[in-house]
Amino acid sequence: MKLTTVPTGAALHTAELAGGRAAPRVTLDRILHPRSVAVFGASDSADKFGGRIMHFLVRHGFAGEIYPINPRRREVVGRTAYPSIAEAPVPPDVAILAVPADALVQSVAEAAEAGVGCCVIISTGFAEAGPEGMARQAALVEIACHTGMRLIGPNCMGLIVPHHHLALCSSVVLDTDRLRDGPIGLVSQSGALMVSIFDRAGDDGIGFRHCVSLGNQVDLEICDVLEYLIGDPGTEAICLYVEGLLDGARFRRAASAARQAGKPLLIVKTGRTAGGVTAARSHTASLAGSFEVFEAVCREEGAVLAHDPDDMVRAAHLLVRHRGPRHGGVAILSTSGGGAGIACDRVSELGIPLAVLAPETRARLGEMLLPPQADNPVDLGGRRAPESLEITGTVARVLFEDPHVAYGLVILTSMPFFPARTKMIGEAAQAAGKPVMIALTPGAAASAPREALRAIGQLYFDRTEDALRVLALIAAHDALRAAPASAAERPEGLPGASVIDAPGTGMLTGSEVTRLLGAYGVPVAREAVAATPQAAAEAAAGIGFPVVLKAVCRDLVHKSDVGAVRVGLESPAAVETAAGEMATTLPRSAPLVHLEGFVVQETVPGEAEVIVGARRDPLFGPVVMVGLGGIAVEIWKDIALAPAPVSAAQARTMLASLVAAPLFTGARGRPPLDLDAIVDAVVRISWLAVDLGPHLVDLEVNPLIVRRAGGGAVAVDARGTLTNPSQEEPRT
Repeated sequence: MKLTTVPTGAALHTAELAGGRAAPRVTLDRILHPRSVAVFGASDSADKFGGRIMHFLVRHGFAGEIYPINPRRREVVGRTAYPSIAEAPVPPDVAILAVPADALVQSVAEAAEAGVGCCVIISTGFAEAGPEGMARQAALVEIACHTGMRLIGPNCMGLIVPHHHLALCSSVVLDTDRLRDGPIGLVSQSGALMVSIFDRAGDDGIGFRHCVSLGNQVDLEICDVLEYLIGDPGTEAICLYVEGLLDGARFRRAASAARQAGKPLLIVKTGRTAGGVTAARSHTASLAGSFEVFEAVCREEGAVLAHDPDDMVRAAHLLVRHRGPRHGGVAILSTSGGGAGIACDRVSELGIPLAVLAPETRARLGEMLLPPQADNPVDLGGRRAPESLEITGTVARVLFEDPHVAYGLVILTSMPFFPARTKMIGEAAQAAGKPVMIALTPGAAASAPREALRAIGQLYFDRTEDALRVLALIAAHDALRAAPASAAERPEGLPGASVIDAPGTGMLTGSEVTRLLGAYGVPVAREAVAATPQAAAEAAAGIGFPVVLKAVCRDLVHKSDVGAVRVGLESPAAVETAAGEMATTLPRSAPLVHLEGFVVQETVPGEAEVIVGARRDPLFGPVVMVGLGGIAVEIWKDIALAPAPVSAAQARTMLASLVAAPLFTGARGRPPLDLDAIVDAVVRISWLAVDLGPHLVDLEVNPLIVRRAGGGAVAVDARGTLTNPSQEEPRT
C-alpha cells in the first residue's frame, strides 16, 4: 500500500469553515476594546443577568456607547432603551446576550442582520445539552459563517478588560469598586472558573490585562485569543484554562510564539485520564494518552502546566515581576527550625536544588547568627547578642542577594514584633529582585503581618505547600526556557513517505512491523516466518541455535501469557515440538485469536530491555515514546514522550528524564549501555511515525535489547496498527 496524506478530522473541518465563511466584521482587538455595546435583555434589576451587566458597565466606567435592548422599557439604568437591535442608532461593535436558549438563535440572527460585529453569548443549552442544543449551536455557526459576525460562547461568562473599563459579564464578583488592571492575560473555557480566578487574584493584589471566557468555542477559540495576547504589548504573561483544543498544530505554534516573545505561558488542563480498547492493546496508546501528549507538547514549547488555577496566576505574577534568566538554587529563611527542616525536605523532593551560599555570604551571616544558622537554611532563631530589630531585614537582604540564590522561600511562625519584622523581610525580598515565596503559617496571629505585606505589594502565602507549588512552577518555567532549542534533522538514507511500502491496515504482525523498522535503519533480530512446525524447525537450523519461537497472531498482545513464546530452543526437534504444542494449546488458552504461523528468531543477548513506541495523536500528530521495556513498562510506567520527529539531543533528554536513567550510564558497577544506539532508534522511529502520517495508529518496539556501550541495540519484538484515513469518521 503506497501511503498518501489526506486532510482528516479537525483539520478538514477547519479548512472547510475557513473557505466558506464571510470576512470577519471586526477584529479581536475591536471586540476586546469596543466603542459600543448592546445588552439584550437589559434591565434595571440587578437580580437579572441583563440588569447586572448594565450596572457593571456603568459602574466601572465604560466610556463607549451602551445600547440597552428591551421592548418593554424606554430607559434602563439611565440609558435610552431600544425595542430591538435594528433600532439602535448604529450597529454596535459587540452585543451580549443572556436570553433563553430557544430564543437565542433568532436574537443572534437579528443582531447579524443589524450589522453587529460580535455576539457574546452567555446563554446555555447548546452542544452541552443534547441533540436539540447541538442543532441550535450549528445554527449559530451557520449565521457566523454567512455574515462574518463573530461569536464568543455560547455558555460563557463574557469579557473583563480592566484597562478599557469593560465589564461585559454578569458575575457578582464584579460588584466591586475596582477592576484591578495588570499585565496578565487570562483565557478560560469555563466562565465560572474565570470569574473566581479574577476575584481570588484581586485578594492577592494581582490584576489582569484581559479576561476572556470562551465557553463552547463555536467561533472564536482559545488559539484566537492566545495569538492576540502574544502580540499585545500590554500582556506580559498568559494563563489558560483548557478543557479541549480544536487545532493542536495551531496551539503548538502559538505556544512556541509565546516562548519567542518572552511571555510566560501557564496552563491548567482538565481531562488527565483516558481509556478504551486501543489503550488495552498497546503500551504506547495506554501510556501516551491525550493528556500525556499535551504535556509533552507544552514541555517542548516551554509552556508550564499547573494543577491549580490560583498557583498558575500567582506564578505568572511573580514571573512578570522578576524576569529571568536565573541561575542557582533556593535559599530558605525561617523563624523556626522545624519550618526550615520541612522546607528543606520538600524542596529536595521537588527536585529543586538548595543554593550553595558564597563564602562571603556565610561570613556576613556568621557575624549576625550563631554558626549552625549561618548557612542555608537560615534559622532566625539563632541570633547573636546584642539583638536588634533591624537584624531581621539585614539577614534577609544578605541571604537573598547572594549570587547563587535564584529563589527565596520564607517560612514565618509567630515571633516578637511580627508585623515589623515581616515587613522587613518583604522589603528585602523586593530589593533582591528575585522570586521570594513568603509563607505565614499562623492563623489570626498573622493578620497584621499579612496586612503589612499587602501594604508594600508583596505576595504571600498562608501555607508552606502553597508557596512550594508556586516555587515549583517558577523553577519549571526557568528550566524549560533555558533548554536549548534543537531542530530534528532527518537521518540520511530513510525511504520517506513517498516510497514507504506499508503492509496494510489493522493490527500488524511483528514481522510486518520489523520490515518497516529495518527499512528505517533500526537493527532487528534475524528471523524467519514459517507456516508449520516442520518449516519452523528447518528455519531454525538456518538461523543457528539457540533460537526463540513465537506464534504469529496479529490480535494477540501478551504472547508470553498464553505460552506463545518459547526461548532457548537448542535443536530442530525442540523447535518442532514447541511449535506443535503451541498449535495445540493456543486454541484453548486464547480461543479468540487466529494462529497464522510461527516466527523463528535468533537469540539476542544484552544488558537491558527498552521500549520505543510511537502513535498518532488526533490533535498533535505523531509522538514518540521511550522507557524501560519488557514487563517493567507495565509495572513502573517509566516513560518519556515528545512530539515527533525528535533530534538526537531531544532523545538524550528524554532518556535522561527517566527514573531508570542511571541504569543506562552504569549504576552500581553495571556496565554503561549503548546510549547512542537507543538514541538512534528513537530518532529513526520518530521519523517513521512522521512518514506514516495519518495512517499510523500506534507502533512499538518492546523490547529493544540494549548491549554494552559500543555494542548496539536490536529490536526483537514489535507490534503496530495502521489505518486508512479515508475510512475514518470525521471528527466534530
